Amino acid sequence: MARRTFSLHTVSGLIACGLVAGALLAVVVIGWRLALLARGAIEVMPDEPEASSAAGEPQPDLRERSLLIPVQGVAPAALTDNFNDARAGGLRVHHALDIMAARGTPVLAVEDGRIVRLHHGGAGGITVYQLDAAGRYGYYYAHLERYADGLAEGQKVTRGDLLGYVGTTGNAPPKAPHLHFAIYEVADPKRPWRGRPIDPFPLWR
Repeated sequence: MARRTFSLHTVSGLIACGLVAGALLAVVVIGWRLALLARGAIEVMPDEPEASSAAGEPQPDLRERSLLIPVQGVAPAALTDNFNDARAGGLRVHHALDIMAARGTPVLAVEDGRIVRLHHGGAGGITVYQLDAAGRYGYYYAHLERYADGLAEGQKVTRGDLLGYVGTTGNAPPKAPHLHFAIYEVADPKRPWRGRPIDPFPLWR
């Protein structure tokens, strides 16, 4: 059988060379990123906020802000404190407030701030990361059905602005739509997903 050769002067030859060059480039890029990860030069953002220290109660300055309950139409009396509930068979602590509501109920910004991340995947499903105007506190909204039209990273929001709609994305039970809402005191502005978990429940009691 005659050996097949490729020439740069033919279409098939150009395609073959392009595929080989693309594969080599992908190997180099992946190797470079793995090396940087091993050296700690870059970080992979997690699917959910990471605790940097032990959880705690809200500080006085946070209590004074009169944060809005982030699910439209939900009264304080309807909330149940599940911040310290066990999850994953006792392997972790919830560190959030589950606010039950009908699927599609509007989810609202608790105060003025900025959207720093929109993430789709992992346990939280469709999620929003918001920072307050000073970048001290982070607010995490998870299990959304979908985002509000036009919502974007870097966007400034005002208290009461529509962020999305209650749903069951991620690991939420399909028949129990709710908003998984978390507050954390940001430990490092360069890592706005890490901080001290804060129990939201006392803010509305």
